Formats: sequence, C-alpha cells, structure tokens
Amino acid sequence: QVQLMESGGGSVQAGGSLRLSCTASGYIFSSDCVGWFRQAPGKEREEVAAIVAGDGTTFYADSAQGRFAVLLDDAKRTVYLQMNSLKPEDTAVYYCTTHPYDRVCRVDPLRVDLYARWGQGTQVTVSS
Repeated sequence: QVQLMESGGGSVQAGGSLRLSCTASGYIFSSDCVGWFRQAPGKEREEVAAIVAGDGTTFYADSAQGRFAVLLDDAKRTVYLQMNSLKPEDTAVYYCTTHPYDRVCRVDPLRVDLYARWGQGTQVTVSS
C-alpha cells in the first residue's frame, strides 16, 4: 500500500513562494505519473500539475503555467511543487497522487479521475 505524504504548506503573502514535497515511505516513483491537485473550500478538487517520472515530462493547468514547477529528485523518491508568485486564489489544500505508468496517464496525467492513491494534503494559504 503506497502511503503518500505531502509537506511544505503554510501561510504566505501574495507574491511569495512555497515548495511542497511529496514522498511515500520506501517507494520509488520510477515511471509513475505523479500529480498535484488542490481543493479549496466548497470547490471540487482541481488539477495543478503533473510529471511522468519515467521521462520527466511535465504538465500544467492554465492556472499554474508560468508560476509553478513540478520537479522530481534524482532518486525518484520525492516530487516537488515549486510555487512562485502565489495569489490568494491559490489558497487550498494541496494533494499529491500517483498512478502506475500507462498510456492513459501518459497522455493526460491531469485527469483527477485517473488517480486512486491520495495523501492527506497540505494547506496553503495566501493572503492579499
């Protein structure tokens, strides 16, 4: 059973930066599709970014493009979400998730319905 754990959330002012981390004890992401999603109060979970661990290809939601970066460490044990130029509308609980590599996730790893393994999430609060 893969147990994902997010960390790095916190409270920042608009324009600030945070770096979120996603790990799973004893697990190597290898060729997985690894996604970052977020959920604000009263809203549905939405895509943020994803990476195909096997080749490093990244995908971004429009809201994240140009401000966020998803990164994988060399050991493929930690996936990061570097968030810059944060806005109040980025306030949400951020979740990481992983799916074994297949053709579906390779084409569109930002589909929330693709994923079954979720972490507990980490709160990000951006004040104006």
